[in-house]
Amino acid sequence: MLISRGEPAHHTALETPDTFRRLVDGIEDFAIYMLDGGGRVATWNPGAQRLKGYRPEEIIGRPYATFFPPEAVAAGRPARLLAIAAREGRAEDEGWRVRKDGSRFWADAIMTALRDAGGAVIGFAKVTRDMTAQRQAQQALRESEERFRLLVDAVKDYAIFMLDPDGRVMSWTPGAERIIGYRAEAIIGQHFSQFYPSDDAAQGKPAWELQQALAEGRHEDEGWRIRKDGSRFWANVVIAPVRDAHGALLGFAKVTRDLTRRRRDEESLAQANAELEKFSYSVSHDLRAPLRAISGYAELLLREQAGRLDEEGLRRLRVIRDSAAQGGELIDALL
Repeated sequence: MLISRGEPAHHTALETPDTFRRLVDGIEDFAIYMLDGGGRVATWNPGAQRLKGYRPEEIIGRPYATFFPPEAVAAGRPARLLAIAAREGRAEDEGWRVRKDGSRFWADAIMTALRDAGGAVIGFAKVTRDMTAQRQAQQALRESEERFRLLVDAVKDYAIFMLDPDGRVMSWTPGAERIIGYRAEAIIGQHFSQFYPSDDAAQGKPAWELQQALAEGRHEDEGWRIRKDGSRFWANVVIAPVRDAHGALLGFAKVTRDLTRRRRDEESLAQANAELEKFSYSVSHDLRAPLRAISGYAELLLREQAGRLDEEGLRRLRVIRDSAAQGGELIDALL
């Protein structure tokens, strides 16, 4: 009887050699076969033929190193795995394997030592699964994450970083370092409330903003924030919750932009507009006063002295009065 180390033997009426053969032959998603004590293929199942391409008569009796790439054979990997399984009872490995047609696949392989009643190794049970698709998917995910990281790291005008559900900094980017001043090793793990002025932090604004983001799916704010050196900057901040596929909260994405220059420009513009309005009022008053006087005197002359003027004099007086009125209207339109 063949047994593996540390595994007690249990028998039922169904455990016949034919039952196990049918079980193994019925599994086509795994290559399940046995090696003799020297590492040569001793049995072969349909799953092994489907996965590796060999028919039983082509592979039985050949060393299992046949399935390894030349570089792995040259490095002694097949022999090393046999030695580990013999010594420890089991060896697990992931790596490239080679089919009969020379194509490669990424395999997850488990080898278990089989021993006789006296404990001597007389062979190995080998189970191999093709993990190529899963590896490609994982590699594609890693590449996608790396591209996203490079994209985020390339953005220098925005501080883009992650907070955990409690508001502690989980990630940091070059843009965040440039704007807020902290190096990654100095800020990761710290609470984001330290970016707020002390009065805002004391009033609970950081926690309130996280609550708003959870309640509304997004929160945007503009206000003063504090750099590492203590200086203030005017920030536009967007906070959004990040959840997993099941809706569990993983943390918050936070994007901060320094709008200090824009705010100063807006303040300068507002001040300039206020000064212009003040100037316009002064100019309007200074210009309207003499025009009102001219218009008033012309009207007075027309009422009280019209009898002493000939038609040409009256016409000229009306021109003076009307021109003064037009000048007032022009000032109103401009100012």
